[in-house]
Amino acid sequence: MQIFHSISAIQNHLKSLVRQGKTVGFVPTMGALHAGHLALVETAKTNNDIAVCSIFVNPTQFNNAHDLAVYPRTLESDAQLLETVNCDFIFAPNAEEMYPDLPNLKFDFGDLERVMEGEFRPGHFNGVGIVVAKLFHIIKPDRAYFGQKDLQQCAVVRRLIHDLSFDLELIICPTHRETDGLAMSSRNRNLTEEQRNLAPNLYKTMNLAKEKLLAGESVQVVKMFVQKTLSDIQGIDLEYFELSNLDNLKPINEYISGKTAFCIAAFLGKTRLIDNLIF
Repeated sequence: MQIFHSISAIQNHLKSLVRQGKTVGFVPTMGALHAGHLALVETAKTNNDIAVCSIFVNPTQFNNAHDLAVYPRTLESDAQLLETVNCDFIFAPNAEEMYPDLPNLKFDFGDLERVMEGEFRPGHFNGVGIVVAKLFHIIKPDRAYFGQKDLQQCAVVRRLIHDLSFDLELIICPTHRETDGLAMSSRNRNLTEEQRNLAPNLYKTMNLAKEKLLAGESVQVVKMFVQKTLSDIQGIDLEYFELSNLDNLKPINEYISGKTAFCIAAFLGKTRLIDNLIF
């Protein structure tokens, strides 16, 4: 496995391999890797000749200075983990390499900018769009792999690929969870022991809400149930809980069989967690 820090170095190396007919699977990450990331890399390696993982804490997608400051940076241990799943190349640029000048370009992803993550993290998806577009141009993958946990981000990337005609296939892989149901996230390591014990209540409550919805309760009743259940747990500050149409992530007022997603975000202390449930 090789680690590249400059754009020109990894581009030149990949060009020579692509000329040999090699296919490239790409997993973009911000590091602090866990089993969910490794599963994406394993899938990329299985379906392609070459697996590339980028590790870059992208400053343009953070609208919370504290979140950016405390985001874990663990390149050495990340590299050791990636070797266990036969990753071929790591691309780990610094901010100056990716942004020699601050970008003036602005993306607007329409309705996706105005619900859930778009509503509560203004400018976040502009930053995501810019860095993902840059990474796609740099790596030029045949396939890119993202996790379902970041469901709205997946929708943004799908729109980016479609609207800018990127010649690649988007693969969305299932969310990896701890044994108690907590969605794996790099931010989980910022939780205190007490907060970590509370965190599985997000997934547990969504599953209880799913049972109520499928039993015929209204969307409004289900939303009130989730809000009340989590507000009763000291230490969890619910930011939003939405029932969304899986096709476009717009809020829905009634259950759509096969196309309904629960999406949730909450703070445990200063750590913000997101999750979703599709059914």
